[in-house]
Amino acid sequence: MSLLNFIKSKTFIKQLIFAGIASIILIFVLIKWLNISTNHDQKIQVPELSKMSISQAEMQLKELNLRLEIIDSSNYNPSYPPLSIIEQNPEAGDFVKEKRRIYLKINRATYKDIEMPNVLQKTRRNAEVTLKAVGLRVGDSPEYVKDIALDVVRGIIYKGKEIKVGDKLPKNSVVNLKLGDGKGRARR
Repeated sequence: MSLLNFIKSKTFIKQLIFAGIASIILIFVLIKWLNISTNHDQKIQVPELSKMSISQAEMQLKELNLRLEIIDSSNYNPSYPPLSIIEQNPEAGDFVKEKRRIYLKINRATYKDIEMPNVLQKTRRNAEVTLKAVGLRVGDSPEYVKDIALDVVRGIIYKGKEIKVGDKLPKNSVVNLKLGDGKGRARR
């Protein structure tokens, strides 16, 4: 029997029709199953969680049958309460299905600590730029000490205490510089 005769035979045509019907039924069942299992018509609007505490957000998400997951604690932002939510994903107003995880970034309790860079023996201008670059602020009232060099850093003061290179201070702290007055004698 040749291939052409086999394709024209009643047996082949019957099998082809059965395979087509079975494929259509399988596709129909699969589409119905996907609609049921994926909750296609269900949508829950994600609430605005910004500036909420973790416990408040957890209660609100639990009521909506959503889950929360903390992924990071961000840098300290003074415009948000400490340990409150700064960022969320998916964003507020987006639609999700039940049991979806909402990923949250939390505000730190305080600024992170910064290691004091070595600005001793540098000019005031150079020291101010270096301190600002690492996240510290320089106060407006430097203390002048007797020294032969004018406006050269001889020390760093934070809250009335002298700070050493490598000491840790909270980011955004205000430090004052101890500078040479240019009138004194060189230190030995």
